[in-house]
Amino acid sequence: MGRLFLVTLEGKIYSCKHCKTHLALCDDIVSKSFRCRHGKAYLFSKVANVTVGVKEDRMMMTGLHTVADIFCVKCGSIVGWTYETAHEKNQKYKEGKSVLERFKLSGPDGSSYWVSHETQIIQSEHEEV
Repeated sequence: MGRLFLVTLEGKIYSCKHCKTHLALCDDIVSKSFRCRHGKAYLFSKVANVTVGVKEDRMMMTGLHTVADIFCVKCGSIVGWTYETAHEKNQKYKEGKSVLERFKLSGPDGSSYWVSHETQIIQSEHEEV
């Protein structure tokens, strides 16, 4: 394996919670209203230090999209996904943008996001015993 080159971001950054690699700037947040299976997720206009997985069609809450998972370039952890194609006209604004799962990130102040106790209770209520 060759030498790993990382981009160092300046300003308020979100980083991989496992290895602290810089992934995105606060200034590049487009929306904080996205959701993933672990809770909150943020849509960014650009991200850094990620590798892109295989493109696939996924039916999401807002319709069919062609997406690819994105991984931290340093530790390989999955950190979110990128939108390649939005098949619904009103979702085209997502194309070329990436979603980072808040659960997988350290925030600008070094804080981590944890799935709330309330979320865990709601999920357990729907599980069969």
